[in-house]
Amino acid sequence: MSDTFPSADDHAEGDVTAARRLPIDGNVAGRLSMVASLAPGAIAIAEPDGPPQPDGLRSYALTTFGSLDQRSDEIATGLIDWGVQPGMRLAMLVPFSAGFIELVFALMKAGVVTVLVDPGMGRKHLVRCLSAAEPDGFIGIPKAQAIRTVLRSRFPKAKWNVTVGRRLFWGGKTLKQVTEMGKAQQGTIEFPRVDRVDDAAVIFTTGSTGPPKGVLYTHGVFHAQIDRIRERYDIHRGSRDLACFPLFGLFDAVMGVTTIIPDMDPTQPAAVNPERLIEAAAQWEIDQAFGSPALWNTVVRWAEANDAQRPLPTLSRILSAGAPVPAETLEKLRNLVDPEANIMTPYGSTEALPLASIESREVIAETGPASLKGKGTCVGTRFEGVSWRVIEIQDGPITDIQETKELERGKIGELMVTGPMVTQQYVVRSDQNSLHKVNDGKRIWHRMGDVGYLDARDRFWFCGRKAHRVTAGKRTLFTVPCEAIFNGHPAIYRSALVPRGERPNQQPVMIVEPHPDQMPANAGTREELRNELLELASRNPLTRRITEIIIWDKPLPVDIRHNSKIFREKLAEQINGKDHP
Repeated sequence: MSDTFPSADDHAEGDVTAARRLPIDGNVAGRLSMVASLAPGAIAIAEPDGPPQPDGLRSYALTTFGSLDQRSDEIATGLIDWGVQPGMRLAMLVPFSAGFIELVFALMKAGVVTVLVDPGMGRKHLVRCLSAAEPDGFIGIPKAQAIRTVLRSRFPKAKWNVTVGRRLFWGGKTLKQVTEMGKAQQGTIEFPRVDRVDDAAVIFTTGSTGPPKGVLYTHGVFHAQIDRIRERYDIHRGSRDLACFPLFGLFDAVMGVTTIIPDMDPTQPAAVNPERLIEAAAQWEIDQAFGSPALWNTVVRWAEANDAQRPLPTLSRILSAGAPVPAETLEKLRNLVDPEANIMTPYGSTEALPLASIESREVIAETGPASLKGKGTCVGTRFEGVSWRVIEIQDGPITDIQETKELERGKIGELMVTGPMVTQQYVVRSDQNSLHKVNDGKRIWHRMGDVGYLDARDRFWFCGRKAHRVTAGKRTLFTVPCEAIFNGHPAIYRSALVPRGERPNQQPVMIVEPHPDQMPANAGTREELRNELLELASRNPLTRRITEIIIWDKPLPVDIRHNSKIFREKLAEQINGKDHP
């Protein structure tokens, strides 16, 4: 293990503070107490406090590791004193902030299972997911509690409700009251023992393919994620991270990394103002950032439009997840950051993360050019502890590993994985377990729902989602390889292969979104672009059967979490249900 960071097993016997706060058990929140005992006065979180000044500098509200640990202790103690029991589920409806991070660690210390739902999924899905999770209570801002009260019949078990802010007519307690209770009982209440196999959180998928599902995370899964991320990316205490994806701030806290919360709407990463990121990076000399491909694409475009010369010179580590990042974007991004920077694209899903990773230089020099020829997107090599295999595609359930047929290298099939960071079950939409979980003795494999192949170097090449493949008789078309051919046209920003009709007799349709400055101005230029794309398609065996091309005159619909994954289901519904101009 690194000598600059304590692992989950490095509880020092002489660390009285950490021992007093948490028993030596499997609670992932114990990592926060260890970090706080090593550097209590170091800054854990900095969030904007007021608008930028004319010189670009701004004030930040600061939270140290010591105060983060202490505050979460107080909240956890107050919850226990109030009567909240280990194993209860409390739903979090609080915007990302230092307070959000405090609350998540407080719930872990109290042995509570945190329910996390992406607010961007829309009210209908949000209410449905929360109702299905059967929470014992809500921790939320006043607006969320008001809505919960109006819909109380949907949440019959929700008796333990904490309002972050002013409480009105809905009962429960305020966070301030819970904290004061915790302060009064500090040192008199022990936290419950938590083992690695115990439940820690229910985190919902975005529902980009199929209904949103509630994934059960144990403390052991979180431990495995933290260890793999820290080791693979060589993350040390003292780094400063621009957390453009909110949940990564939780990983920062237990790795001793300072989280700088950027001035942006985390639910709309593609709409980020790059100048705000650049100002924060300069002010804090940020060396790490985590953001979606859509965010980095926005930054790259801004830099090109403004002829910005290396505006992020201190950035030496970038992580980008949520969708494949084109080699062209990576190459341009390299020109904006430290010349020696590592730009990594980890691969995984809500159910299994991280699984694999690849660095930008490998993409630019080798795999990116192959992707443009329709070879798929290489996501890199496995993380330590991950086992994977590509099996023959099946749409129905698979009960046992003996029912699968493993394919030889280079053959496209569906990916299945197992390992310590792979979750074992869905607890909301548990009917989906039979479609995604496969028994193998004492192990459980997860079917990713992704299709692709393994190469001779054991790298996985992603070819799209299984549900998105187009089956035209005996011929199957996969989204990513086919779309890459069209994305190679200089006028096209992105594209989506969707089916017209029902499997197995579907007709492939390619929907393309031109770059904003390349959008056809009239019917004549639209037809000219369509003919160019048809000619391009006819020259490649992968796409020669695609004869219907629709030029989309607005942004393609994308996922709520990263603004990067295209919602092909919505597009398929539109072209099968009504004509598009």
